Amino acid sequence: MKVDGEGSRTLTSEELLAELAAIGHPQRLKIIAELAEGRLHVSELARRLGMSRPLLYMHLQRLEQGGIVIGALELSPEGKAMKFYELTPFEVHVTVETVLEALHAGQEESE
Repeated sequence: MKVDGEGSRTLTSEELLAELAAIGHPQRLKIIAELAEGRLHVSELARRLGMSRPLLYMHLQRLEQGGIVIGALELSPEGKAMKFYELTPFEVHVTVETVLEALHAGQEESE
């Protein structure tokens, strides 16, 4: 990702594809909706969605790769490691220019 002088970011083609893949699934949209209310422990998120934790982790990994969520390990008062997830500020706006800029940025990085 590149940031221009005005603070706008230009995604590479890989970053654009990861972002689109992250939001391109109904279950991941439901995860985003739940996390829109605030950060959640992965077990609570799984309960709310009625989803197994392994499947949830797969979707969360895709959302992390797309820059949509971040996860953090925290210790409970009992010393148990707990994984919490929250949304990152994101905006998805795809135009022909976005695609062309992403392809151009990806070519520059590979040179």
